[in-house]
Amino acid sequence: MPKLVINGAKKLRGEIRIHGAKNSTLPLMAASLVCGGECVLHNCPSLSDVDTSIRILRYLGCSVTSSEGSVAIDPASADHFDIPDHLMREMRSSIIFLGAIVSRMGRAVLSFPGGCELGPRPIDLHLSALRKMGVVIDEDHGCLNCSVPNGLKGAVISLSFPSVGATENILIAAVLAKGTTVVNNAAREPEICDLADFLNSCGAKIRGAGESTIVVEGVKSLTGCEHDVIPDRIAAATYLAAAAATGSVLTVKNVVPRHLEPIIPVLEESGCRLEMDGDRIRISAPPRLKRIKNVRTMPYPGFPTDAQAPVMAMASVAEGTSVFVENIFESRYKHVGELLRLGANIKVEGRVAIVEGVDHLSGAAVEATDLRGGAALVIAGLAAQGRTQITGLHHLDRGYEKIESNLARLGADIVRI
Repeated sequence: MPKLVINGAKKLRGEIRIHGAKNSTLPLMAASLVCGGECVLHNCPSLSDVDTSIRILRYLGCSVTSSEGSVAIDPASADHFDIPDHLMREMRSSIIFLGAIVSRMGRAVLSFPGGCELGPRPIDLHLSALRKMGVVIDEDHGCLNCSVPNGLKGAVISLSFPSVGATENILIAAVLAKGTTVVNNAAREPEICDLADFLNSCGAKIRGAGESTIVVEGVKSLTGCEHDVIPDRIAAATYLAAAAATGSVLTVKNVVPRHLEPIIPVLEESGCRLEMDGDRIRISAPPRLKRIKNVRTMPYPGFPTDAQAPVMAMASVAEGTSVFVENIFESRYKHVGELLRLGANIKVEGRVAIVEGVDHLSGAAVEATDLRGGAALVIAGLAAQGRTQITGLHHLDRGYEKIESNLARLGADIVRI
């Protein structure tokens, strides 16, 4: 079983280039299925979830080639409308292919998605939205049998929660639907804007992305295009939190500082100094962090749930008491038990976690149980005294490109065995 071995309590230094956003790359790859020509995505990260998406597209009949951070997708030969169960189970966001397949093929057969176990995700929002657009969906023992007997049509869809995945599925399905689709209470994340920019470059008519209401006028066909994936704001937040936890000075480059605005105040509250210069952020951390009074995860532009675990690891070595409230997922504190093994002092009651900062963490053997929780363990291991061993690396590989070699270049004593 592969594991990361970290000899901690070493400062990071230098600069790191942030890879393309996982949470943008995956819906962009799915959206390529509705295009009428080859799509080339640049700045794609090398991640297991991206590899799974490539395998899904190839199974569907697309021609896919990847080289040096670029993925070229030609959907012309797509001829399948189903995704095998083993591929659906590998990636929690695989449901994003549903809107694309029903739009292109007129039907789809999918099982429920797998991936990190973070509690229920509201895929009912995806299904109810697509039903309003004319998709007939039969749910049978964990399988979705979908058809569009009269073609996709525009609709007014009001989401009860601004789900990112549901918003993306609606946009992908709506671009070739007849008529106009209006999405109320739409997700506002940067990844939504990136998807809309990509589809508009292919000839779609989407306006309002990044706002609460998005309007999509259906068009008859799309072309292909070349597109640069936005930088991964969660990866950037993770490296910034690692620098903070280790009292380091670090520069992250290839970022969009605007996308990190929900996270920057939290880092500043902990005593870090941040300087922005173009696509770079330089963080200077104090010898001991201050407490973070209150972190509440919220839909964008609130504090992102994906950054909660890395920032909690940072807060575990801060002076004083930090409070976290998780408002997005029900089961997003699984990393807490592993942080306790490292000497953290954290108490969880429902959606609230109380973090009493400790003088130091101590190395231990721990296991990553999900993607962002795994990143939290890496950060804690970097800050801890002694040796930390982390297993469950398949979770980390879903969202962080070569995390151990990147950290080693920054001065960390970390190897994969």
